[in-house]
Amino acid sequence: MHIIQEEIGLPKMSEHKLEDFHSTFTLSPLPQGYGTTLGNGLRRTMLSSLPGAAVTGIKIKGMTHEYTVLKGVKDSILDIMLNLKQLAVSMDGSETRMVSVKVKKPGVVTAGDIDLPSGVTIHNSDLYLTTLDKGGSLDMELRLEKGVGYRPALIGESRGGDAEMIEIDAVFSPLRRIHYTVEATRIGQRTDLDKLLLEVKTNGSITPEDAVKFAGSVLESYFNIFNRNQEPVEPEFMSDFEKIAAKAKAEEESSKPSQQSYTPIEILGLSPRTLNALINGGIGSIEELTKCSEAKLANLRGFGKKALTEVADALEKRGFALSQED
Repeated sequence: MHIIQEEIGLPKMSEHKLEDFHSTFTLSPLPQGYGTTLGNGLRRTMLSSLPGAAVTGIKIKGMTHEYTVLKGVKDSILDIMLNLKQLAVSMDGSETRMVSVKVKKPGVVTAGDIDLPSGVTIHNSDLYLTTLDKGGSLDMELRLEKGVGYRPALIGESRGGDAEMIEIDAVFSPLRRIHYTVEATRIGQRTDLDKLLLEVKTNGSITPEDAVKFAGSVLESYFNIFNRNQEPVEPEFMSDFEKIAAKAKAEEESSKPSQQSYTPIEILGLSPRTLNALINGGIGSIEELTKCSEAKLANLRGFGKKALTEVADALEKRGFALSQED
């Protein structure tokens, strides 16, 4: 971590939720230039490497090719395939899953009509797939796979070995929007610092927070290649979280006003005359009394040698004594 962070403090990240699965993250303060460095790295990593699930193959009973017209089905096969590309789905594990849609009654068919096995979740169950007319039916199988980025369909081939399965080019990325901006910020007299604003929107199969965590972990794994042995180079110009946090805590503790204990002098069991003399002299606690010397007490009105002896004996019983400084 940059040595400047010891001066400006640890960068803090906060999340502001705009709506479900749409958030803006703020990271500040950062040294000048680091806002763009981190923002661009996170953005490109999420665009290229964030994993997701998608429909990669479709098989419909009565369909011989993607231009087949299905009786009683309002939309064409191509339109159904385009609708399926908008499906937001998540899966446990990375193995291929098969799901089915079997509808025989007329009406709108949505993603909520898909029969799902355990470990598969659809996050936009209201997604429109097609509409069935009276007497129409739909018997469809979908192949779900997990991957990253974009994968084109294999024309004339089937990945699963099923000749009736039509391949679909798949966009696995769950991102719907990723954008960053860098603003100027200041800490004390330093006005050349960065504040990173990162806007992330997903399709619901992963939270924006987890998307940022994933991208950060990927970048960290690659940056570690440059120093596998973790050997510090120019360590006097480097800092770390623990060191900065410890410094910040120490400064916070030192800035707190010292809270002195206050023990009323009444618990010493002094005579009323002696007690009144002390209180009238502005001495109301044992802590204040132990800071007084014999000479100072002797100057109090109504405080004589007998009172001085009484106070000294009472303090000695509790392990205290008067100050020896005049």
